[in-house]
Amino acid sequence: TPDGAHPPRHGHSRPMNTTDPTSITVRAAVHQLMRSLGMTTVFGNPGSTELPLFLDFPSDFRYVLGLQEAVVVGMADGHAQATRNAAFVNLHSAAGVGHAMGNIFTAFKNRTPLVITAGQQARSILPFDPFLHSAQATELPKPYVKWSIEPARAEDVPLALARAYHVAMTPPCGPVLVSIPADDWNALAQPVPPRQVSQRLRPDPALLARLGDALDAAARPAFVVGAAVDRDGAWDATVALAERHQARVFAAPMSGRCGFPEDHPLFAGHLPAMRERIVARLAGHDLVFALGAPAFTYHVEGSGPHVPPGATLVQLIDDPATAAWTPLGDAAIGSIGLGLADLLARPAPARREAPAPLPPRPRVPMPDAGERLPTAWVLQTLADLRAPDSIVVEEAPSARATMQAHLPMLRSGTFFTMDSGGLGWSLPASVGVALARPGARVIALIGDGSAMYAIQALWSAAQLRLPITVLILNNRRYAALQDFAPVFGYPPGAKVEGTALPDLDFVALAAGHGLPGVRVTQAGQLADALRMALQADAPSLVEIEVA
Repeated sequence: TPDGAHPPRHGHSRPMNTTDPTSITVRAAVHQLMRSLGMTTVFGNPGSTELPLFLDFPSDFRYVLGLQEAVVVGMADGHAQATRNAAFVNLHSAAGVGHAMGNIFTAFKNRTPLVITAGQQARSILPFDPFLHSAQATELPKPYVKWSIEPARAEDVPLALARAYHVAMTPPCGPVLVSIPADDWNALAQPVPPRQVSQRLRPDPALLARLGDALDAAARPAFVVGAAVDRDGAWDATVALAERHQARVFAAPMSGRCGFPEDHPLFAGHLPAMRERIVARLAGHDLVFALGAPAFTYHVEGSGPHVPPGATLVQLIDDPATAAWTPLGDAAIGSIGLGLADLLARPAPARREAPAPLPPRPRVPMPDAGERLPTAWVLQTLADLRAPDSIVVEEAPSARATMQAHLPMLRSGTFFTMDSGGLGWSLPASVGVALARPGARVIALIGDGSAMYAIQALWSAAQLRLPITVLILNNRRYAALQDFAPVFGYPPGAKVEGTALPDLDFVALAAGHGLPGVRVTQAGQLADALRMALQADAPSLVEIEVA
């Protein structure tokens, strides 16, 4: 299963009567279903109404505890993305779902398949507005779940969860929620027979042929590659198609995954989330192919054309809603991998001359003794020391452009961040990724402000003894907001209220959650601190004071 092998647990499963399907409990039927779907890891923070699910918890299942519900969903999101299979989440009723909503929103934007269950009070006392019930359980997470239900009968719970799984896994993937009354688990139900549902839809052949014709006819094509490339396992096919057409490749704005090797000669860098600057970066290209990416994600209002004058826009995307709001150009909808396979099956076009290679970025010099460390030099040093297959889970918004310039991502499945812009996702997500990729080195690259949104994830990492290197870039402020203030008319140097973050001690916070930490303030300390942290068998934290 996608969960892989788990450590042995104490306890045993309730014996099941397989000859009489009506004699098994809802709990047993759900356990059978979860096992058949490869969801034997449960991410949760239990409350009273969730406890019946875990009676006679199967010995081949694993429960991963998070100390706050947003942490729980973040861990599950990272795990689901790294396994490409839905993760099972168990939350408390209204309050627990409310705590989790920030990362449910992020999972929705990340297109991450999650089957979220939420406890509900017993059906027999729901008419009396009982303590800890959820009055509108199915409405609470909307609009950021694909589907939500509280089954009408207890015996419908297994079928509801089966449907929830297939809805979550159908592209564009996303979270779903099933509210389950506490007394449903002991009711009788029939088991759900295993079945497969197609999850990869082939794009329309005629429209894809038009897109292929446009690619063949272009003299100077450019690809804009987004997160759906890596989500669909289409990294190698994207490289092959770009090389066939000698197309420059740009990373889409605000992309939560890396879809192209950033040391490849055709890679041209990351597009900003601003219309005029995107058009300027794409100038000179006569065809823009948005591949697994919106066209385009903007952060501030702009004006003028969406692509350079004289350029044609085409798109291959797995999300009909994204295709619908794209302002111009043809859009083929379906699996990125299957669409690229069809494009690569076409006869190869006439060989184009490769674009001139971009000049290498100059090395950042080592700072002088006593100087606060430049973020660019810190990330350049990390790039020098980390293994190419190590996995970076990033949430340092003010350092993202610097990271993109000095910490290239080189392989498929080695970069994750949040598509939503909501903080508090990446630190717990690094735990989920590490659980999904046993033996892999996971690097959580987190800003000081971001870290405080879900600091409890350190405890989960420590308890599970995962090989996670947590790097805190501490600039003592919400730098992204200070940097963004001029867009809204702040004069240079003006005070921006609520953005200073003095006196946070992440080494102490690490110790309080059960893992070792070290603080780096001088350039001469950095390389040794990184080497030790990147080689550790258990989680560790490095707090780096940056300029």
